[in-house]
This record gives sequence, C-alpha cells and structure tokens, in this order.
Amino acid sequence: MNARITIATARRVLTQLRHDPRTLVLLLFVPSVLMTLLWWVYDGGQVFDQIGPALLALFPFVAMFLVTSVATLRERTSGTLERLLTLPIGKLDFLIGYALAFGLMAMLQALIASTLAVAVLGMDVAGPTWLLVTVAVLDALLGMALGLFVSAFAATEFQVVQFMPALVLPQFLLCGLLVPRDEMPDVLSAVSNVLPLSYAVDAMREVQTAAQPVVGGYAAIIAGFAVGMLALGAATLRRRTP
Repeated sequence: MNARITIATARRVLTQLRHDPRTLVLLLFVPSVLMTLLWWVYDGGQVFDQIGPALLALFPFVAMFLVTSVATLRERTSGTLERLLTLPIGKLDFLIGYALAFGLMAMLQALIASTLAVAVLGMDVAGPTWLLVTVAVLDALLGMALGLFVSAFAATEFQVVQFMPALVLPQFLLCGLLVPRDEMPDVLSAVSNVLPLSYAVDAMREVQTAAQPVVGGYAAIIAGFAVGMLALGAATLRRRTP
C-alpha cells in the first residue's frame, strides 16, 4: 500500500463527487429528509424518540451502501479500474482511497442527520450528543464498507440493488428495531448476533437510554466488521466485469 497513491485516489473520487450534485444530495441529505419525514409521521413525541436513534443508524447505513457499491461498480464496468491497475496502484490502494473519500462523506452525512434530529426535530437522548454523532458516523462507515465489498461481486447496477433484500433487509428485520432481540426465537436471535447492524442499533439504544452510555464494545465490533469487509473487498475485487 502506497500512501501517496491512496490519497490521490481519494482526491480523484472527491473531485468526481463534487461534479455529481445528485449523488451528493443522496449522500448528504437523504437521511436527514427521511428523519424529518419520520418526525412528521409521528408528529414528534415519544414514538419518534423511541425509534429515531435506531433509524439514525439505519438510514445512513443504507444510503452509504447504495452509493458506494454503485460508484465502485461503475469504476469497473467503465474500464477505469482496469486502466488504473496497469499503473503502480494496488487493489488495497484503490479500496482504501475510496474508503477515505466516502468516509469523509459518511462523517458529513452523519453530522448533518444527527444535528437535525437533536437540534431541530428535538429528539430526546439521555447520552451526550457527540457520542450519538460518533455512533452515526460508524454506522455510515459500516454501510460504506459493505458497499465496497458487495461491488466486487455485482456485474451490473441492477445486481447491486438485488443485494439489498439479501444483505440489508434481513439486518433491518433482525437488528432489534421491530422486536427486541432477546424476545426473538432462539434461532433468529443467534443470527442477529452475527449481523453488524444489530450492534449499530444497540449502540444507538445505549446512547438513547443511558446518561453515561458505554458503547466501546459496540464500536469495536462495528469497526471490526468494516475493516473485515474492506479486506475481503480487496481480496475479491476484479479488474473488470466479465
């Protein structure tokens, strides 16, 4: 891995994003729009306070997954990746460069959505706001890493969308948002224990309910999943789509 090449890759991705306003809007503002819609549906109040933090973990995760996987796939289908890999750039340089660029977008996205939820929509959390933002950033980074990993296996953008019901929706159903994980049947509870989004929601719930939340363990698990998926993505990334 070459730091100079990795940073150059990240800079190139950020330049491309700057000239793609629709993708920027999807990345930065769609989770905030969804949080506002949720607040409107429940007219604020107790229900919004109960499920808002969990969905603040889910919305950035999904948005980053979609945009990152499609953007990386385009690099391969357009032949850009194949041309890049003829230069002194490795797969890990490519993926880490993408991770840095989209990681910055994830931080901005989570900061905007968290600030809106707490300062404007009045979402009530017992823990410190900065910790809420930190967990939201980790969740967005998790979606980014999963998107980079999935892009190695998809041949078309339609196939990326097909991964949604396979990889994202089961996590949504089993993360504890709809039914507490300890109240699920034993098999489903065991499955939920190996899904990263479960720990993202658990961390948000901890910040929501505890005045002095302890989320270090959850954060380590989320970060471990993200790093693992980036490593697998580097190992399985193909130069081009057959």
